[in-house]
Amino acid sequence: MISSWFSPLIRQLSLICLTITLCLSLPAPLKAAPLNSSLSNASCPENMVLIPSGIFKIGSDSHYPSERSAEDVTVESFCINKYEITNSEFAQFVKETGYITVAERPLSIEQFPSLSDDQRNPGSLVFHMADKNAKKVGNLSWWKWTPGADWQHPFGPKSDIKGKEKYPVVQVSYEDVVAYAKWADLSLPTEAQWEYAARGGLDDADYSWGEQYSATKANTWQGIFPFFNTKADGYTGTAPVGSFEPNGYGLYDITGNVWEWTSDWYSIGHDGKTHSSNPTGPLEQESFDPREPGIAKHVIKGGSYLCAPNYCSRYRPAARESQSPDTGTTHIGFRLVSNPLSS
Repeated sequence: MISSWFSPLIRQLSLICLTITLCLSLPAPLKAAPLNSSLSNASCPENMVLIPSGIFKIGSDSHYPSERSAEDVTVESFCINKYEITNSEFAQFVKETGYITVAERPLSIEQFPSLSDDQRNPGSLVFHMADKNAKKVGNLSWWKWTPGADWQHPFGPKSDIKGKEKYPVVQVSYEDVVAYAKWADLSLPTEAQWEYAARGGLDDADYSWGEQYSATKANTWQGIFPFFNTKADGYTGTAPVGSFEPNGYGLYDITGNVWEWTSDWYSIGHDGKTHSSNPTGPLEQESFDPREPGIAKHVIKGGSYLCAPNYCSRYRPAARESQSPDTGTTHIGFRLVSNPLSS
């Protein structure tokens, strides 16, 4: 009697053991290996971190049409600034080179022939909060051309950056950041590099920290834009770099705080990038923004302290906007990249 039921049980146990053995002997699922797996942060310049190579989906199909995605985009390993470039770092560049930013130069007669000499005085765009009692404001009416606004006087001639050495530099045009990058022997990130780094390894998450928006994870606008900011995150303007937790790759303020320039020219979506390696975006003559046809623009990424849930909502790695290369504002800065040295 015992053997009549015991033998089948033995066979079943043997099959179970064999199955477990086979499962244990199977190789682990493959993961994308860095192209330079022997490299480390020590391969990068000071204050930069190494981003390992990998494959990811750039963009998003769940938000704005301008973010239309592309699958299987490969990015080789690179180094990127841990923080946004600060006022003190930009000041050192200006001190050593004597560089004069675009906002500090008069507008050219050739580009603006109808303006008077006074109207062509140096200046830039400055954000002004709308009257909280106003029932309606025009789109972008919160931006005012302000003579005397530049990187040292971001909100106009009566403002300054004293005590704000560790704040991100703003009021810098694309030409300005390219000049800084050349001086630093670095370069601006492509959009693919920037977005891949901003995701911090969370390729399927909406935000650089996960799936849910949080007012405490990045410097964004709390309240109803542009009427009032509750300052729930501690800031109504820019914040010192490193004020919020880093993403999975150790990058601070990669979303929120200030938008960041990239080297890519802007067009809607990511057509042509599927299955590509280190894509660089369209050519300058192919740049197209339907809001201003005929004006070539660069991609900016990351959103800023002016992005709110009721307006913009672009404090996400996939989010993107366009910006004329000759225009700086109070909410656009930058960080740079470098190819890692071989070990």
